[in-house]
Amino acid sequence: MMKYFILVISLGFHSSKLLCQKPSDQLDSLFKTVYKEKEPGAAIAIQCNGKIIFEKSYGLADLQTMEKINAQTNFNIGSLTKQFTAYSVLLLEKQKKLSLDDKLIKYFPDFNPSTGNMITLRHLLSHSSGIEDHYTYTDTSRVHHATDKDVLSAVKNIGTTYFPPGTHYRYSNTAYCILGMIIEKVSGYSYADFIQKNIFDPLGMKHSTVFSIGSFILHRALGYDMDSSDNKKFHRLDADDAIFFSTEGDGGIYTSVNDYLKWISALQTGNILDRSLITKAGSPQFEIDPAKQLAYGFGWFVGQDDTLCMIYHTGSNGGFRAICFRIPSQQFAIVIFSNRTGIDLEDFVPKISRICHINDKSFIKISSLVSFLDCWPIFAPCKEIPLYSTSFIKNLNVSAMVLN
Repeated sequence: MMKYFILVISLGFHSSKLLCQKPSDQLDSLFKTVYKEKEPGAAIAIQCNGKIIFEKSYGLADLQTMEKINAQTNFNIGSLTKQFTAYSVLLLEKQKKLSLDDKLIKYFPDFNPSTGNMITLRHLLSHSSGIEDHYTYTDTSRVHHATDKDVLSAVKNIGTTYFPPGTHYRYSNTAYCILGMIIEKVSGYSYADFIQKNIFDPLGMKHSTVFSIGSFILHRALGYDMDSSDNKKFHRLDADDAIFFSTEGDGGIYTSVNDYLKWISALQTGNILDRSLITKAGSPQFEIDPAKQLAYGFGWFVGQDDTLCMIYHTGSNGGFRAICFRIPSQQFAIVIFSNRTGIDLEDFVPKISRICHINDKSFIKISSLVSFLDCWPIFAPCKEIPLYSTSFIKNLNVSAMVLN
């Protein structure tokens, strides 16, 4: 009985100690329980009222060199790239170099007319095009590193769509690869150079870049996949280990938390970037789930309730995972860049919000949506399926590969 009494007192003391911790200490305790010192980890930053209230890094950028992650470490941010692609398209529209209502056929005259005359840039931006995914149509026996051009070649002759464009939502990496190519056609710059000239340079994102084969990336983290049979073992899952890692418009950007916060700051304040384009990209453009008030904007998921608008997106590429969650009205932002699989970053959002006393009740885990589950076997032809299967099959989180 005495031992039981001591245990109860001890647990009660520990709980009260946690409750008395400052928010920064609570956040640190939260992340330390997940990210271990000698494993791949994460760089994390949290803003409130436009000020950084927490910024810390955990784990290793490279398991061989044992280089530690820090705020300057460059991660592949996967589908967070889509927000940069979308902003670029909107910028070109404002410059009257294109229209969101332009049809695909205008930019690719050899596109199958059955689809090319129906799909617009607006459909591509909002994932409402119904364009078929390129994965099953790409000849992976001849491609080691797929490019956006390979994506276009894989789908341009297809005369069918999953549904009539503009009638349904279905997340599409293919759409954003094609948008990346349209940016090149219209601007006369490569996708990487356009992003550099119009976003990275004006914002002072000096160490951010778009991935290209063989390029040097300063302070680069490597991606890792957690072994499903032993969660202490990690296999490298980086650019050389995944055929579709190298596409640009859908997920090619490398950046650090420090650099990315400059982008977030510009989005929050409307300084440097065009405020009207920021608003347009972060506004509901196509309804996903009316009951939950979830929509897709241009490059962002948008969740709403009666009082708040929440804008967020996740990223997944090789062993990299990323998330950005924002409440513009409160200049609140959560940014997590990770170089490992096996951890659902979306689970952090409500925990962080509670610690920071932020109302996030309209946040909806996008990985729980089933819009993509029906087509997850598209990864069968890809060489990376044995590697992805370790974490995705274990966690039954196949949708994360698609929605991110």
